[in-house]
Amino acid sequence: MVKAGLEDIVAGSSTICYVDGKEGRLIYQGYDIHDLAVHSTFEEVVYLLWFGRMPNKSELEAIDTGLKTNRKIHDDVVNAMRAFPREAQPMEVLRTAVSMLAMYDPDGKGEDREANIRKATRLTAQVPTVVAYWDNIRKGKECLAPREDLSIAANFLYMLNAKEPDELATKSIDVALILHADHELNASTFAARVAASTLSDFHSAITAAIGTLKGKLHGGANQEVIEMLLKIKDPDQTLPYVKKMLQEHKKISGFGHRVYKTEDPRATHLRKMSEELGKVKNELKWFQMSHQIEQYVLQEKKLFANVDFYSASVYYMLGIPNDLFTPVFAISRMSGWSAHVLEQYNDNRLIRPRAEYVGASNLTYKPASER
Repeated sequence: MVKAGLEDIVAGSSTICYVDGKEGRLIYQGYDIHDLAVHSTFEEVVYLLWFGRMPNKSELEAIDTGLKTNRKIHDDVVNAMRAFPREAQPMEVLRTAVSMLAMYDPDGKGEDREANIRKATRLTAQVPTVVAYWDNIRKGKECLAPREDLSIAANFLYMLNAKEPDELATKSIDVALILHADHELNASTFAARVAASTLSDFHSAITAAIGTLKGKLHGGANQEVIEMLLKIKDPDQTLPYVKKMLQEHKKISGFGHRVYKTEDPRATHLRKMSEELGKVKNELKWFQMSHQIEQYVLQEKKLFANVDFYSASVYYMLGIPNDLFTPVFAISRMSGWSAHVLEQYNDNRLIRPRAEYVGASNLTYKPASER
């Protein structure tokens, strides 16, 4: 039986992530996302996804050190980025830079698990550097060297904004990274596993994932959400604006999900973060507008907010440029992509589905003069 978009088709088994659409649960290696968002750190979640369990103290120190000491990217890659057109999309730059990094990785030809874990560590450390550097390069600003005394979340904000972030900003990004880290066989993860199943190299699999995440139906929805909020501007104009959109049969980004039939558990935490940041930064209107839209769409369309909806206002209030929202998604999802590529390599079979042929048959060739 053919299902468009492979909807509800089980394409493989995995221990990494479970999405319970009926109950609205997201589980990483046995741990509920609510538990991890409140108590864990992104570095711990990286280890959890890659190794299937929470690290002990020495294991956490080891992976933390690896993620801190591998943030620099080769000068040739930085110089190439400086030559890119300034109007290049950040996801285009990230896709190209990651592909280039393969040629400078000391384990580039290594195919064993240990070599691939080192590649995963470098890429997870380097992707935030690429994103921050491109924002600075295109604005003509200095690219700051990454710091080894900060977490992934704090160091990214430091390199992006040229100042050390406060505790709330760091915690907000850290939680956002946890929430976006993995989501089963989403489009970009599936693309990575397909590439890995051919026994192509680690960087190629991640490049395939980045190219897939770039699509508007996958990673770009939160940018469209903030652009909508910026057009509305005034909380008093929120409902008239949304009502008009629905009357014109326009899609409101950030709502609905292929799997979840109830609230996206990630939205639960991002909603809270949006409100908290709004109060602290005296920018509560972004949360207020978002909340009005959420309630109205749920009432009228029976659609729940997904992970993209409230992440838009969170990132905006943290000073992240709108077109970096999807690259920030990639910073987080590097951990999940890596986990899936490692798992694919560990028990590989070429992913090669069939298609139901619905075209013509029994045609007979005729020379061009007779057609």
